[in-house]
Amino acid sequence: MEKEKKISRTELIALIVSSCIGTGIFGITSDVSKAAAPGPALLAWLFVGLGILALVLCLNNLSQKRPDLEAGIFSYAGAGFGPLGEFISGWSYWLSAWLGNIAFATMLMSAIGTFIPFFAGGQNVPSILGAIIFCWLLTILVNNGVESASFINFIGTIFKIVPLILFVILMFIFFKGGMFTADFWGQVANNMSKSTVTGSIGEQIKGSLMTMIWVFIGVEGASVMAHRAKTRKEAEQASTIGFILLVLIYVLISILPYGTLTRAQLASAGQPALGYVLKSVVGAWGATIINLGLIVSTIISWLSWTMLPAETTMLAAEDKAMPKVWGKVNAKGAPTTSLYITAILQTIFLFSLLFTQEAYEFAYSLCTAAILFSYLLVGLYQMKFSAGRKEWGQFMIGLLAAAFQLACMFLAGWQEVLLVSISFIPGFIIYYQACHENKRPISLSEKLVMGIILLLSLVAILFIMTGVIKIS
Repeated sequence: MEKEKKISRTELIALIVSSCIGTGIFGITSDVSKAAAPGPALLAWLFVGLGILALVLCLNNLSQKRPDLEAGIFSYAGAGFGPLGEFISGWSYWLSAWLGNIAFATMLMSAIGTFIPFFAGGQNVPSILGAIIFCWLLTILVNNGVESASFINFIGTIFKIVPLILFVILMFIFFKGGMFTADFWGQVANNMSKSTVTGSIGEQIKGSLMTMIWVFIGVEGASVMAHRAKTRKEAEQASTIGFILLVLIYVLISILPYGTLTRAQLASAGQPALGYVLKSVVGAWGATIINLGLIVSTIISWLSWTMLPAETTMLAAEDKAMPKVWGKVNAKGAPTTSLYITAILQTIFLFSLLFTQEAYEFAYSLCTAAILFSYLLVGLYQMKFSAGRKEWGQFMIGLLAAAFQLACMFLAGWQEVLLVSISFIPGFIIYYQACHENKRPISLSEKLVMGIILLLSLVAILFIMTGVIKIS
């Protein structure tokens, strides 16, 4: 095997920023304004920011004190709750990653369709075939070396943030304070608009949560790749710096447009919403720049999320939480088998876009719900680990992180969480194979947890059949 190269701190920061800044940021202006006025939106960012910060601090603390757990976010679940805990975390993360890629595929082909009408809409047969080609090209690239792909990701990240910086500058130039404060708390009835909802501040915050969490998925990337970093300290620094940069970018891009267009105009904007806003402010050239930025951004994010799910299953297999075949690597250290299995599943799932009316929203909602399981287990293990060492400050950070994930599950994403539970039906078959392969019996407590999750999956199927949960 070739000598393993190491990823630098700068490349890790680029990986985090690139993983998070994908398609979501280009539509966030419209998605947030539908749910909230500027005041509640800022409070929602504060709530989500504190919750994600708690997660980042947990990951940094555990990375420093448990360097022996090389699988990071997944092995923390394993250390705290056994092999099944690690499997649930890894399976949820893997599922979230490639479902996010389906969302990328939809938005990418739709953006390309603005220049090449052949792909208009992003959900026709040419778009599906084009997305499949992208999927396999990125898989082959990562298979030829994860570290070389991370370098390409770093270069691409620089290029894709330029349209976003331009957007922020133009929003500052055309910002109108009177328009921004006209209905700051969203208490004025918008009877003329069907695209916005007037409600209490709490309801507006609740309506913003899943959109805001979606754009933060990937902030844990440095933890997943920490074993490939030059030092763990650099991985921790990359997590903190990446988080700060993301908060700054997201707040500016989602809040400043309230001072250039009315909330109703923002909420009814076509996608990508940033292109609509710039077109309204400076003309068609603004939309062109945003669409080009979206195409580059999506491809680079897709690259990051081709690396991360494969890395997930490889690390879980090394910890014997998944069958050995998922951890097989080639001469360049890339998890070949995992890459190909994930690419095949994405290829199959892409064809479902032909039958789904709101493919992008559905894919990113499931993606967000799935990763909440992984994040929750990090917070719970931080609590368990810190209590054992009587580090009560760290215990409180873990409590905040876990409480935040639970709040999001119950307040904003309970339907999606139930849908994710269905994936554990085949998932537990794979877990059984890993146990059988490693001659490890499934304990009574594991059977109980598996039974509860499978019961939830049956409830989800019943809700789908009765129309309580609608998939469209």
